[in-house]
Amino acid sequence: MKVGIACPYAWDVPGGVQVHIRDFTEELTRRGHTVSVLVPGEDDPALPPYVTTVGRPVSIPYNGSVARVAFGPRIAARVRRWLVDGQFDVVHVHEPASLSLGLITTWWAEIPIVATSHSAMRRSRAMSAAQGILKSAFEKFAAHIAVSEEARRTVVEHLGVDAVQIPNGLYVDRFAVSAREEWRSPEGTLSFLGRLDEPRKGLQVLLRAWPAIHDAFPKARLLVAGRGEIDDIRRGIEPRHRDAVEFLGGVSDDDKAAMLASSDIYVAPHIGGESFGIVLAEAMAAGAPVLASDLEAFRAVLDDGRLGALVPVGDAEALAESAIALLGDPARRSRYREAALLGVRRYDWARVTDEILGVYEIAIAVGSGGHTFKLPGLP
Repeated sequence: MKVGIACPYAWDVPGGVQVHIRDFTEELTRRGHTVSVLVPGEDDPALPPYVTTVGRPVSIPYNGSVARVAFGPRIAARVRRWLVDGQFDVVHVHEPASLSLGLITTWWAEIPIVATSHSAMRRSRAMSAAQGILKSAFEKFAAHIAVSEEARRTVVEHLGVDAVQIPNGLYVDRFAVSAREEWRSPEGTLSFLGRLDEPRKGLQVLLRAWPAIHDAFPKARLLVAGRGEIDDIRRGIEPRHRDAVEFLGGVSDDDKAAMLASSDIYVAPHIGGESFGIVLAEAMAAGAPVLASDLEAFRAVLDDGRLGALVPVGDAEALAESAIALLGDPARRSRYREAALLGVRRYDWARVTDEILGVYEIAIAVGSGGHTFKLPGLP
């Protein structure tokens, strides 16, 4: 099968959507399919050979973050050329409601189109304002996927269309790595992963909770991974608690897996804007007990608290109390770890890819311009 995938965001600043597309492309290629991924950006020899760029992206605020997208007449012409040259059996557009390549590809494609929506937004002025344009584009989809119930609800509420729910994927076994002794602590290691300059990731909540945690366990340490202005954040931590916090900056996939495997608790203190929570699944696969904000998306991944602990959103005091309780209860952490290692298998790319390929096969049979549908037996 020849598959064209339209990625809405620039490839050089990796985020959840880009990682999803990268890993899914790897799995499709491993199975013998031919894949081309279209992205905003300029030619770069460091890009994977399956990536095609369309031109310089622009940065716009989107869903509590900054997205680097591409739009305009020149971009549209390059998208059309990619479609003509690719001779794809199916085109898969991601974030079709964003003003970027997914929407442009939808306008031009005359072959079966599958869409995946990742974002969760209870209110979106942009989507409401563009409702007429988006609805006409969405009518071309032979199938529509949402990575979570939150993402599905977003397109239902804003555009009145439904989607089959297929979650984000990960290679579960790649997170079964050894802990690094230099990141371990006799009283426990906590970790956090996320862009430091995005308030919705909740690092500020964790750092407000940290003094109480550190007072209760003076030999505990906190690992913080992610891009951002580290110096300003470090200065905001009380001096007596500062040395126990280690900022790792941006980390490779290998370092991320090792950090999670070295953690007694992975903390996800996010305050909103999350539609799935792949980092929770990654922590679960690495054997790190999860302590997360009680967001609907996180609650779904943690099976209502069976696979990890949940705390009220934005409540630093409750976060500290829960972290202290978990650090003091190895048996509870072990129960979470064992249950999560089984539960996370649901997100392995072997299973997720099978489900997406099932959608492709029906989309090709339906052809372009079909209606969205639900597949029997899928959640």
